[in-house]
Amino acid sequence: MKSVPLQAYQRSQVRRGEVKKLRATGRIPAVIYGRLAQPQNLELKSKEIADLINRSASENILVDLAVENDPRAKRLALVQDVQHHPLDGKVLHVDFHEVAEDEKVTVKVPVETVGEAAGVKNSGGVLEHVVFNIKIRSLPKDLPEQIVVDVTSLEIGKAIHLGDLKAPEGVEILGDKHLTVVAVAQPRTEVEETAATEAAPGAADVEMIKEKKEDGTEAAPAKAGEKAPAKAGDKAAAKPADKGAEKKPEAKAEKKK
Repeated sequence: MKSVPLQAYQRSQVRRGEVKKLRATGRIPAVIYGRLAQPQNLELKSKEIADLINRSASENILVDLAVENDPRAKRLALVQDVQHHPLDGKVLHVDFHEVAEDEKVTVKVPVETVGEAAGVKNSGGVLEHVVFNIKIRSLPKDLPEQIVVDVTSLEIGKAIHLGDLKAPEGVEILGDKHLTVVAVAQPRTEVEETAATEAAPGAADVEMIKEKKEDGTEAAPAKAGEKAPAKAGDKAAAKPADKGAEKKPEAKAEKKK
C-alpha cells in the first residue's frame, strides 16, 4: 500500500462543546497513538480527510502525516478508525495508529468478488457472500486495500474458504482456514418448496380411530371435528341442576284452637 501525504495540526480543544465548535469551522478532531510515541490530539481539514476516504477502496489508508510544529517532519500512520455521523455520513473523528516501516501490522481488509459464478449463470443458483472482511498481517508497504476473489468457476453447492484465498506477496491471511467466504446455494424457491413438502403430513400419518358397535361391527371413523358416537350402555351425562336448591315442603299452618 502506497502512503499518501496528509496535513494535520495540533489540537487543544478536548471538551464536547469545544469539539463541536471545531467542527463548525471545517476541522475534524483526530488522535494519533502507537508504541513509538505518546497519544496526541490532532485536527484535520474536514474536506481533505473526506476526499481521501472517498478516493480509497476502503478506510485502511496509510498516510505520511505531517503535523504542524512537530519536531518530526512526517509520521507514518494507518487510519485505524473513522467515526461517521449516523444520518449524513460526514466524518466526525479519526484515529491514527502510528507504525514503523519495518513493523508488521494486523488489519482487516474487505473481500471483493469478481466474475459471475457458473452456478448462478447456468443453474440459477444464488451467490452468498458470507465474509466481507478478513484479518491480514504484513509490513505497511505490502498492505493491500482489498482481497479480490474470482468466483467464475464456482458451481452450485461449492464454496471458497479462507484457506483457498491467494494472498499478495508478503501478506499473511489470518483466521480459520475452513471458514466459508463465498458460496453458491440452490435457488431459494426450490429450497422453500422442498422444505414445505417435507413438512406437510402424509395421508399415512393421519390416525383413524374406529369404534366397535355392540353387535361387533365397526362404526365408521369419525370425521375431523366430530365427536365419536356414544357407546350403548354409557351413562348419560348428568343434566345441570336447576337453578336454586329443591324446595322443601311448606309446613302446614296450625289451626287456631
